[in-house]
Amino acid sequence: MGAFKPDTFSDRQATAAKAKQAILDRFRARPGPDDPAVKERQAAALATAEARRVREAERAEARRADEARKAAEKLERAATQVAREAEQAALEVEQAARAIAWAADKKARSLALAAEQKAARDARYAARKARK
Repeated sequence: MGAFKPDTFSDRQATAAKAKQAILDRFRARPGPDDPAVKERQAAALATAEARRVREAERAEARRADEARKAAEKLERAATQVAREAEQAALEVEQAARAIAWAADKKARSLALAAEQKAARDARYAARKARK
């Protein structure tokens, strides 16, 4: 096996020139903007972008519809809760009215009983005085 021989400056310069020439050749070999293949790729890219915009619009519309449905459900739940609370309040008012009526009736009965008892006592006193 031979000894390692490092590249010289001229070898490195020739390698760089070959690389630059290869890049230039690849660039020149590319099809121009009027080439049918380039136009086809551009049309495909435009179609893909348009399809993406349509899908995004559909998703946005679906999202708005879902938000509207959720808002309607929330509103319905709130209305149901308010109706339930109003029914409960009406029941509590009815119970309070019954309790007040019962208390008023009880008070009236106790006043009537007290008046009866006073009248009976007064009658006994009057009878006792009449006997004397």
